[in-house]
Formats: sequence, structure tokens, C-alpha cells
Amino acid sequence: MRKPFAYAVMIAAALGLAACDKASENKAQDAQQHAEQAQQKMDEAQDKVNEAAKENAEAAKDSAEAEQKAAEEAAKESAPATPAPTAPAEPAKQ
Repeated sequence: MRKPFAYAVMIAAALGLAACDKASENKAQDAQQHAEQAQQKMDEAQDKVNEAAKENAEAAKDSAEAEQKAAEEAAKESAPATPAPTAPAEPAKQ
């Protein structure tokens, strides 16, 4: 009677340990997958940040160009107008 009981205990222990081992292996794989997904999302977020920085730089450049054009136009408007040179008047013929 002792042998069948010992076998049953050994089989139960082996199954219990095998079940624990699989769960930890699955958890390690899941953790690895989550880490890879997190890295991908971080890369995507960094790409979006870089794209936003480029757009901000372009907007600043466009704004600076617009301000420069506006300043040039304002300078043209405020400059005194010089009359066009005219030819001397010819004497009237009678």
C-alpha cells in the first residue's frame, strides 16, 4: 500500500511543479511581449514628437518670413515718395 501512495504523491508533486514552471514561462513570454509593445509605442511617440518639432520649426520660419515681408511693405509705405523726373518744358510754338 505504501508504493501506490508514494507514486501518487510523486505524480501529484511532478504535475504541480510542471504547472508552476509553465506559468512562470508564460509570464516571462508575456512580459517580453509587453516590453516589445511598449518599445514600439515609445518609438511611435518619439516619431510624433520629432514630426511636431519639424512642423513647429517650419511654422516659425514661415512666421519670420511673413514678419519680414510685412516690415518691408511698411518701410515702403512710410518712405517719402520721390517725384519722377520730368523733361524741361519746351517753349510754345506760335
